[in-house]
Amino acid sequence: MPQKISRAAVFEALDNTVIHGSDSSLMAMKAVKTIDLDEGRLQISIRLQETYKEQESAIQDQLRTAILAIPGVEHIDLVFEWEKVPNTAGFEPHDLLPTVKHVVVVGSGKGGVGKSTIAANIACVLARKGYQVGLMDADLYGPSMGMMFGVDSSTGSPMTSPGGAIMPIEKYGLKLMSMGFLIDEDQPIIWRGPMLNKALSQFMTEVDWGELDVLFIDLPPGTGDIQISLVNSVNVNGAIIVSTPQDIAFLDAKKAIGMFRAVQVPILGVIENMSSFICPNCSFESPIFGRGGVRRATQSMNLQFLGEIPIDMQIRTTCDTGAPIAAIHPDSQQGVIFSDIAKKVENALSLSIRQD
Repeated sequence: MPQKISRAAVFEALDNTVIHGSDSSLMAMKAVKTIDLDEGRLQISIRLQETYKEQESAIQDQLRTAILAIPGVEHIDLVFEWEKVPNTAGFEPHDLLPTVKHVVVVGSGKGGVGKSTIAANIACVLARKGYQVGLMDADLYGPSMGMMFGVDSSTGSPMTSPGGAIMPIEKYGLKLMSMGFLIDEDQPIIWRGPMLNKALSQFMTEVDWGELDVLFIDLPPGTGDIQISLVNSVNVNGAIIVSTPQDIAFLDAKKAIGMFRAVQVPILGVIENMSSFICPNCSFESPIFGRGGVRRATQSMNLQFLGEIPIDMQIRTTCDTGAPIAAIHPDSQQGVIFSDIAKKVENALSLSIRQD
């Protein structure tokens, strides 16, 4: 009588098969559709996004080696199905920002890690250097760029050109657009998907961004359809990932990394925010959330580590009062941190000042 195959052993083999570019297993990605056992024969059906299709041979080899080592397995059939990356958020699949040389998205996989503060300060550094820079706040549920730049619906609502285009707000050498410029700060956004998608599409197609060297897009938290469709609708040249030091926070950052790799967006690097706390009285530095974990994880994934940013009162207060520290105190200790990170982004994009 044939030996009974252990389903637990099969699940373990599938869970140990990691897809390069996502750093997640077949089980974690919910890619295993069916497992059929018939005495010593085993058939497994796997469905993955077509961006991983080039890995089919490597996945097959890894699975065959692991599963054929399970007692009772005499033969294995692997059936692969490939699906296109969805474009369900309503954007047209073409470049909606033809006058922008480089588009950089800033994401995190979760909220509350400080990506808006980082996007604002990096953008300010490059604008001070003479680049034409734009900053789009795509977090429509929680727009924060208005507060960070001292602009709200009562003091700086965008104007329209004679042709009907929306003119971005200009401050500190940046062109800015945020939902916070259009609504009262205490007005909740209760729109559902189609309305959000239309607003984001308008930010790209109906805003007169002009000729830009780089446009930073501060993405909303998460790795859902809106994020995927947004990066599919423009020619994104790179992504910056922001994480706090805790291991559990980097798990969400890894989801963002996997999403960008799945849609073939180059990852410019990873930033560890809130890497330590600097006492405003004695300047003692304490790594209250741990430190160095993001750097080590980034290096193990063959990604560039862009830098560490501490929890600092001046970074917080300057953004809260509408003047990012990289714009008003570029030579401060905090300003130099953002300058060093921006330099790495500049090099990764091979930016050069326009010679008009």
